Amino acid sequence: MENKKLGVLLIIISLVFGIFIIYFNVNLSGESEKLGCTPNQECKGVENLLTMTNVGFGFFGFMLALGFYFLFFNKTEEKILKRLEDEKNAKLEEEKFSYIIKALDDYEKKVLTLVREQEGITQNTLRLRANLSKAKLSYVLQELEKRNLVKRIPKGKTLEVHLKI
Repeated sequence: MENKKLGVLLIIISLVFGIFIIYFNVNLSGESEKLGCTPNQECKGVENLLTMTNVGFGFFGFMLALGFYFLFFNKTEEKILKRLEDEKNAKLEEEKFSYIIKALDDYEKKVLTLVREQEGITQNTLRLRANLSKAKLSYVLQELEKRNLVKRIPKGKTLEVHLKI
């Protein structure tokens, strides 16, 4: 948002500066015609001022282009803020998960980690990946449900396991 304000400000300043330079250049050209400038001492000052107006036009163009860039094209600030926010959220989620994992036994850690890796994993697939019997997996999932860490949703003849945290 600040880039848009800066862009508008630069465009306004450059337009005012451009109008001033054009006015100055027109008056200077009229003055040089009045003097009938040919290469002599009196016209050196006018010639130097005309050179400076060319520099002013360059500065005007630069300011105008920079203003348009900030106004329409520069999205870096938004992207950086979004990336930092995403990284912060991912780090917080990772810390939260690591604290939860510390309070669980080995079977629960294994099951919860597998569920986190594949959200909505079926209970049959989870049993194979965790290398647990049906009874043991069922017991572990009941304990995790009691702690409000996972939820099981019926899917056909089996259940899908989802994280609640």
